[in-house]
Amino acid sequence: MSENEGKTSINILKVRDDDQVFKFKLDSEGKYKPPEDTDASWIEGGKITVQGLRKRIEPWLTALFQSEHLSLLIGSGLTKAIHKIATNGAPSQNSATGMDTVSFDVYSDEIEKAVQESAKKSEREQGNIEDQIRVVNELLAGLEIIGDPKKEKLSENLKNALRDFAISLLNTENNIATTVNETQRDEAFSVLTSFLMSFASRTGSRDRLNIFTTNYDRLIETGAELAGLHLLDRFLGSISPIFRSSRLDVDMHYNPPGIRGEPRYLEGVARFTKLHGSIDWVQNAKDIRRIGMPFGAIDIDPYLNAPGFHGLDALRIMIYPNAAKDRETIIYPYADLFRDFSAAVCRPNNTLVTYGYGFGDEHINRIIEDMLTIPSTHLVIISFDDPLERIMKIYKTRSTQISLLVGSEFGDITKLTSTYLPKAAIDKASFRMGEILRNRFNTTQPREDNNKNSDTEVEA
Repeated sequence: MSENEGKTSINILKVRDDDQVFKFKLDSEGKYKPPEDTDASWIEGGKITVQGLRKRIEPWLTALFQSEHLSLLIGSGLTKAIHKIATNGAPSQNSATGMDTVSFDVYSDEIEKAVQESAKKSEREQGNIEDQIRVVNELLAGLEIIGDPKKEKLSENLKNALRDFAISLLNTENNIATTVNETQRDEAFSVLTSFLMSFASRTGSRDRLNIFTTNYDRLIETGAELAGLHLLDRFLGSISPIFRSSRLDVDMHYNPPGIRGEPRYLEGVARFTKLHGSIDWVQNAKDIRRIGMPFGAIDIDPYLNAPGFHGLDALRIMIYPNAAKDRETIIYPYADLFRDFSAAVCRPNNTLVTYGYGFGDEHINRIIEDMLTIPSTHLVIISFDDPLERIMKIYKTRSTQISLLVGSEFGDITKLTSTYLPKAAIDKASFRMGEILRNRFNTTQPREDNNKNSDTEVEA
């Protein structure tokens, strides 16, 4: 889930051949201490060290990341984590965009009741702005049928709410892009690029990484540009890219020197899908287009008033579940996006990794649960916390196919990237070095005595 201001006291770990979750927390001396009744074979001396955790986790993630198919699902926790690093907790920039509700001038009580019922069905304590957008769109459709004169007022309220929400998203981007402390900003983007490349650096014989996100901002796209990672999505064109339903398996290959007719995957390429739309997607007549709005822009209106766009306003921003003014848009393009997600994860030998996702979207959870009915699939959940215990709920459905890294030790993106995520480029060089050593000297890496401290033990 999201990265919170305070640290969660309990860390939950379940990887490799663990038959149950392992919980540990900081003791009075600031050190991690396991439960007294633990029988975990990899803990010796009654203490847990970061180095010991790394030796337990990093090789496992390295193996999973080289599965035949790999997908990454990113939620709002990533934006909040990077925002916190970039702004360094500045009082005026201490939080990223939230999902707080807004007020409406007409039918406010009816809207609130429907929103709370929607949240209850999703097992959330309170409704959010997405619930409101969905309810208001449904209400507008009904008011149009009966010819209620309050429809225009409600439509204007919705347009203002969408504009305010869009501006709050832009403010989050602007806080990161224009933070006073450039060192913190550079560190934030460095962590972001390292995070993305830990997943994207796959061997040429493997399927492309699929990146999915529920976020509306452009942080992932910006991080990909800085990392030199090329993202393949459904948009075609350069000036005003247009969304295409036809799923063409467009990819990027190169011909190795001296070899004809055997193209290979070009490195640094991933497929990218924004499941809930984006701040820079708009409906222009019958088309969905992406507008050229810089990262960190402070207002969206100037980019909507461009030649070729027909009377665009905030109602035309493709933020799920905003369906603009026609019912058909409720299905298009979101049905295509979720079909991509389902097709990518619900197949054999697939690993899905989630970060910053709180499992609050039932339509996404349903697909993940379907994925886990395939025995060769695996789900890795990396989260800062689990206050509503949604993670543990889905864990209980297919525990043998799920790895858990929950808590401040694993959810902190700086520590996660530097300590626990695999460094693909280093791994490839290490593998080659190991092969050279074995071929030249017929040796293997030494294994320390099992009785030694876990800090120095080398695991296979």
